Amino acid sequence: MTLTVTVIDDHTLFREGLQGLLERHGLKVLDSVGDAESGYAAIAKRRPEVVLLDLRLPQTDGLEILRRLRENEKCPPVVMLTTSDDEQDLVEALRSGASGYLLKDMEPDALVMALRSIVAGETVVAPSLAPALARAVQGHEPEPSESDEGPFDVLTPRESEILALLAEGLSNRGIGNNLGISEGTVKVHVKAILRKLEVTSRVAAAVLAVEHGWGSRTSATDQDGDDPE
Repeated sequence: MTLTVTVIDDHTLFREGLQGLLERHGLKVLDSVGDAESGYAAIAKRRPEVVLLDLRLPQTDGLEILRRLRENEKCPPVVMLTTSDDEQDLVEALRSGASGYLLKDMEPDALVMALRSIVAGETVVAPSLAPALARAVQGHEPEPSESDEGPFDVLTPRESEILALLAEGLSNRGIGNNLGISEGTVKVHVKAILRKLEVTSRVAAAVLAVEHGWGSRTSATDQDGDDPE
């Protein structure tokens, strides 16, 4: 089945080149536009399966577009496609609801594979950014306070255990083995955690947890092939 894509990027030559690349690999670009308003209209009208969004646009920041898109529950996965390997951009995009953060210098096959994985429900970060993600979350580790649990006081004790292991970079399978519960049970808890923390991916939950001192590392991808939840 052909994967449908909308591209939002202000560089015409890049958009045209990207469209040709994607279509040569069997994807269908429904719309390729250069500004936010055209992007909103195209997505609402044509309902692509995935959106490729540039981080830097002349009039509206890509992250602001991302946040506005994510306000709609029917919004398709949004993937940041950018030249920026800045750690703060990466973390902010994931926390704002991006389903992926990819770089414009990726190999075409890797880009297409990443998009298919994202549409299948995974959160994908460019492999070269895994060290940047780790550095970013390790650099924000305030000491946890028993009197101020921040956003985590809504979690049950079991959900807190699972979040702590997520923050350590464990897969669903690894968490289940650690706690002596099934992988399916872990997935149910992870979905509840994402809902309660109001984030859209396990990576975003792990980043939030590490920023609050829950663990020392996180993984950019699921090494055991887990679902993102």
